[in-house]
Amino acid sequence: MANKHSNSVWVLVAILLLLGNVKAGKFDLWESAIRMPIEKDEPGDVEKEEAGTRWAVLVAGSNGYGNYRHQADVCHAYQLLRKGGLKEENIVVFMYDDIAMNEMNPRPGIIINNPQGEDVYAGVPKDYTGKHVTVDNLFAVLLGNKKAVKGGSGKVVDSKPNDRIFLFYSDHGGPGVLGMPNTPYLYAADFIHVLKKKHASGNYKEMVIYLEACESGSIFEGILPQDIKIYATTASNAQENSWGFYCPGMEPAPPAGYDTCLGDLYSVSWLEDSETHNLKRETIKEQYQTVKRRTANPINAEAGSHVMEYGNKSIRGEKLYLYQGFDPATANLPPNDNRLNARMEVVNQRDADLFFMWQRYKKSGPEKKEQILKEIKETTNHRTHLDQTITLIGTLLYGPQNSSSQLNSVRAPGLPLVDDWGCLKSMVRLFESHCGSLTQYGMKHMRAFANICNNGVSQASMEEASLAACGGHDAGIWHPYNNGFSA
Repeated sequence: MANKHSNSVWVLVAILLLLGNVKAGKFDLWESAIRMPIEKDEPGDVEKEEAGTRWAVLVAGSNGYGNYRHQADVCHAYQLLRKGGLKEENIVVFMYDDIAMNEMNPRPGIIINNPQGEDVYAGVPKDYTGKHVTVDNLFAVLLGNKKAVKGGSGKVVDSKPNDRIFLFYSDHGGPGVLGMPNTPYLYAADFIHVLKKKHASGNYKEMVIYLEACESGSIFEGILPQDIKIYATTASNAQENSWGFYCPGMEPAPPAGYDTCLGDLYSVSWLEDSETHNLKRETIKEQYQTVKRRTANPINAEAGSHVMEYGNKSIRGEKLYLYQGFDPATANLPPNDNRLNARMEVVNQRDADLFFMWQRYKKSGPEKKEQILKEIKETTNHRTHLDQTITLIGTLLYGPQNSSSQLNSVRAPGLPLVDDWGCLKSMVRLFESHCGSLTQYGMKHMRAFANICNNGVSQASMEEASLAACGGHDAGIWHPYNNGFSA
């Protein structure tokens, strides 16, 4: 009887302790497991950290249905941030907006970013679309300069000293450059100049940048200062491709009817990680490490990339909700890294347009096949022209024995791509004047132009070589007068 009474006392004590902990906002008996919905994380610290406003800028830097995935990434990011509590007035969206209602979209008016995903297009604001998706408008938005914005909603990042900014950019890229649907492209030095200018204004507390593009590490390598309160991660290092994901005929595949990839591996990785975690508990560093492991594609390392980090790394110790917000529905989600070891088949970003054309070709009738085959031939012919022309220019400048080593030389880690960014732009314009637009594929040759500058080649010598290599060449639809110059 005494033993029974003793047990009852201990049960009562345990219940009282438990209730006391709940009232205090802590569920300490099972801290590592499921937490109570009413629990809060150090209330005083949270209030202090949340003193400012969260801002976000989301950029899809491409157009065309074959680039579906970039706008899908950005729309998905918008929905995530809105669920996290960010206000529409504090989120600025750049996207060409030619996907949702495209005649090739099997679900008109709907965009998905995952084979089982819900519509991510509904409600996304059309801040800057079509011809208004430009580098100049992006820079004006980041600087909060309403007078410099041309077209669009006029919305800018009107941030204050205690505010945090999250920037996500998904697109094609090349060494030192990011694509835009309207030329010119975004060059790393110009981007860093704007970030420095934003810091000098004193109008933000900290900024986090997520960047999806081939060679995206080159945008920050050796040029992003560590003392301007910015932390950035990139889908790849300065020398490698990034990857399209959820592509037709691959595993996992999109639903029937889709001829293009639904997302990008790095972008999908961080988005799906954020959706399956309590962002008041997960740090930026923890997400970086998870995304790094998944994007490396451990089951097929040749079809993966090295996620990199740059800038002020002290920021990565902060909780993700400070930038992406907090969705109450995730409060009790346990750690979830099930996707890390899943099989992932991907497509090289630079080949995604040809992959898209091929998918259409396979399923089309005879008349349509002839048209698509013409597109494929024109695209591959221009690619071949660009590759062979760069090789020939290298031979004319350096001789056949030294051409490859000079054009493809990679600088040591920590050094910028090029010393003179003005020279890089001039060489690109010179080349395009005689040889045609680089296009999203030709951005991969930016390292060659950078090395030409680093080796001190004069503009006169470059023009002579370009004329010799491309004299008489008809660029046709790829003439820069049709598409604009990349620089």
